[in-house]
Amino acid sequence: MKALAGYLAGLLFGLGLAISGMTDPARVIGFLDVAGDWDPTLIFVLGGAVVTTFIGYRLVWRRQTPVFESRFQLPTRRDLDTRLLGGAALFGIGWGLSGYCPGPAVASLPGLSWPLAAFVVTLIAGWWLSRRMNPGH
Repeated sequence: MKALAGYLAGLLFGLGLAISGMTDPARVIGFLDVAGDWDPTLIFVLGGAVVTTFIGYRLVWRRQTPVFESRFQLPTRRDLDTRLLGGAALFGIGWGLSGYCPGPAVASLPGLSWPLAAFVVTLIAGWWLSRRMNPGH
């Protein structure tokens, strides 16, 4: 049941990305181009995500336990280290250069193109390299 719930959540997320046009890297790059031909569409998608998350968390925290787990698993670290900041910077650079982040890239796989394939290959290579450099994580 837990796997099915995860699959349905991912399907809903991907469908939302596709419907909102966020699988189009040109739209994301247009949002980041504030000095040129700026496309504000992404701000509405992000705003919808923030509102949905805000409401969702309020509903979830009313429960004693999650639906498919025995307890809530929350992160305990609160510090900002170089790994986190460096990873965030690399993510932002990759997103800005390609117009893809992992969610929209996976949702775009049915319409595979060379730029998307290059992004996915480098995403997997970065993931693999990160695991090699930090075996405990």
